[in-house]
Amino acid sequence: MTNQRRVLTLLWIEFFTAYLDRTNIAVAGPTLMKTLAITPQLFGYVLAAFTAGYAVMQVPGGILADRFGVRRVLVAALLVWSLFTGLTALAASVGALILVRFCFGLGEGIESGAHFRALGDTFTSRERSTASGILHTSLALGPAVAAPLAAAIIGAYGWQALFLWFTVPGIIVAAVVWRYFPKTTGQPRPPQATMRALQRGPRLWWMFAAYLCFNVAFWGLAGWMPSYLSSERHIELKSLGFAASVPYLFGFAGLLVLGWVARTLLYERRAQLVAGAYVLAGLSLFLAFRAGDVVTCITGLSTAAFFLYGSFAPFWAVSLDLVPEGSHGALSGFVNLGGQIGGFFAPIAVGAFVGATHSYAGGFALMACALIAGAGAVLCAQGALHEVRSVTPAITNVQ
Repeated sequence: MTNQRRVLTLLWIEFFTAYLDRTNIAVAGPTLMKTLAITPQLFGYVLAAFTAGYAVMQVPGGILADRFGVRRVLVAALLVWSLFTGLTALAASVGALILVRFCFGLGEGIESGAHFRALGDTFTSRERSTASGILHTSLALGPAVAAPLAAAIIGAYGWQALFLWFTVPGIIVAAVVWRYFPKTTGQPRPPQATMRALQRGPRLWWMFAAYLCFNVAFWGLAGWMPSYLSSERHIELKSLGFAASVPYLFGFAGLLVLGWVARTLLYERRAQLVAGAYVLAGLSLFLAFRAGDVVTCITGLSTAAFFLYGSFAPFWAVSLDLVPEGSHGALSGFVNLGGQIGGFFAPIAVGAFVGATHSYAGGFALMACALIAGAGAVLCAQGALHEVRSVTPAITNVQ
């Protein structure tokens, strides 16, 4: 197996495990709210607690990856978040649940910069759309697997057992990464550029804003979709897992399709591809909410997921092109920080809308408007992309 394939395979497994653990709280949401008497507003804070911890560690995690190496950072992240996944089962109050989910977010936030450091070091500019698309299929398949599995465990053993069982995969993957991740990939080195690089122009700031807007929709949908299907569309628990997994399967297809399009047909227009995907995802969310039956609603949600997930590949290919070599971890972590700010406020805002109006209309409108704003920010970054590509040679492919 070549170095590229090994790196991508292990990153995929690690990302897949992360999204198993991120999704289980959403599936457990209806049961948790009943058991612990949590209102929609408070559950929004529970969902946001993860994103807060995740956001806090974006830039520090990237700096750790740049300075101490990818392999060590990935293993540490896996062990930390697995610990707090298990501790979620012991939470007996809203306060305890928020604290544990915040610490869980800290653990997952450590690894984000390490992923982008490994991708940036291992793949050339043209290869990154495909590599990023393949890697991010784990974001779709993880929830698609987790949703029905989590629903089955909750139905048979209760919500506490769900988090205890989901502790195991992370520990196993940590051992695999430590044993097989190439030691020569993502080695420690002094960054050739620091956060001062951001002062050179609006390059990463536009991507920061775009990812913030994108994650308002992404995490608003991911956090509240099971509860929406349960309370508004009246899907029972035994069917909820399957219904909630269907959009993620479409997201998997979107990653492959748009990743290929970004590499071949629209390589020079990747920013426009991202912007178009955002607008189409927003339109699909509107159609899903306005649907008169469950099938049409899930079709709309699935179409939205196709474009939301599909945008990951070209988005991060563009972002990595804007990052100076040697600082892929820290500066990509900065862009991801913007996303997590949006992801923090999204579930809180949706929960507030639901609690105040007893309807998801406001939440869906918020997500759609955020995607339109994100499309505008990506288009503003297009000029910066051309500027960087005209003066920066392609990174040497590492085999």
